[in-house]
Amino acid sequence: MDLRAKISAALKQAMKDKDAERLSTLRLINAAIKDKDIDARAAGEDDGVGEAEVLGILGKMSKQRLESARTYEEGGRLDLAERELAEIKVIEEFLPQQLDDSARAKAVDAAIAEVGADSIRDMGKVMGVLKSKYTGQMDFGTVGPMVKDRLCAS
Repeated sequence: MDLRAKISAALKQAMKDKDAERLSTLRLINAAIKDKDIDARAAGEDDGVGEAEVLGILGKMSKQRLESARTYEEGGRLDLAERELAEIKVIEEFLPQQLDDSARAKAVDAAIAEVGADSIRDMGKVMGVLKSKYTGQMDFGTVGPMVKDRLCAS
């Protein structure tokens, strides 16, 4: 079952269960995907966005909510922070398992070897390979400095 079908099935189940908070989050996910589909169709892609783009959307949504939760906590709005964290749990149900530190390091090393990168100028190529293979499985904000360190060390 592809990701869109899983999201639709979860949406229907949330409606049946009358789970308002989960339903709200799932509707936000669907809306974000549909927005990207519309943009893709305007650009000439009749099928809309693919699975990798959907994973990217979910990752971005999760990261946005984490930042919002931190902001709410700093502002003393724990009720809003808890709601953001609850939304993150729903979103992460559809994301693949995150790679641990050792797996991330192996993936970076493999991407560097695949591209044949030997200097910092090859960082974009390495990141492109990682994004194509590991979208949704790693935070590229933390992987970027790791790639940079490896390329500068060689």
